[in-house]
Amino acid sequence: MSAAEPAGARAPVSVCIIACNEEGNLPRCLESAAWADEVVVVVDTRSTDATEALAREAGARTILHAYEGNIEQKNFALGEAKHDWVLSLDADEALTPELTAAVQSALSADGPDAGYELNRLTWHLGRWIRHGEFYPDWQMRLFRRSQARVVGVNPHGRVELVGRAGRIDGDLLHYSYRDLADQIARIQDFSRIQAAAMWAAGRRASLFDLGLRPPLRFLRCYLLKQGIRDGGPGFVIAAATAFHVFLKYAKLWELGRNAGASAEQAAGKARRP
Repeated sequence: MSAAEPAGARAPVSVCIIACNEEGNLPRCLESAAWADEVVVVVDTRSTDATEALAREAGARTILHAYEGNIEQKNFALGEAKHDWVLSLDADEALTPELTAAVQSALSADGPDAGYELNRLTWHLGRWIRHGEFYPDWQMRLFRRSQARVVGVNPHGRVELVGRAGRIDGDLLHYSYRDLADQIARIQDFSRIQAAAMWAAGRRASLFDLGLRPPLRFLRCYLLKQGIRDGGPGFVIAAATAFHVFLKYAKLWELGRNAGASAEQAAGKARRP
């Protein structure tokens, strides 16, 4: 038991972390979780930096696993945990001492809740972002794995809980992006995955999706959710969020256009004598 941990018995907990090329963030995450009974790091086999070595040096149980998707990776990590209570973290997240104490208290209370949401606070563009769509950002991260699973659509899954959920006060620090270029690169990747998932589900892009959803998302992020209070970074984030929405539906539209062109080409070949 660490010096910061409250006295009294608490339920044992496994911290599950998924990581790929996270050598810059992983040590901070591991340090904030060092109090746990077990730390499991699932390293994507595509990782090419020192992520695996850093996890092993920190004493974490480190497992290499081929990436199938964010949801699949997290469920695999949960399956490797020894304890029923799990704290699921991304490598770019870290608990503050205050949040650590609150989590430990929740584990000691043995209350009726099957899981707890934690509130993520993101650092981006030189400041903590406290408004817009970035904050508050409640995420189910501490839960009984016997009563939970990760579901949803890649690249962003969510924890589906069977039982009552509570919330724990304090911020889960989130160092999501290195800079604006990193955010745009991820928008490119995520929008491709999202468009493919929508296409597979039978969704098709409309003029409303392309022309109205992006500006409406900007207004929601910047004005309705008060991103304007984050100054210049708030404006840039709202604009980037709107661009993400546009790109997702533009790529969905492109999939439809390409499918139509392929069908027309195939029909042309079939008509040839």
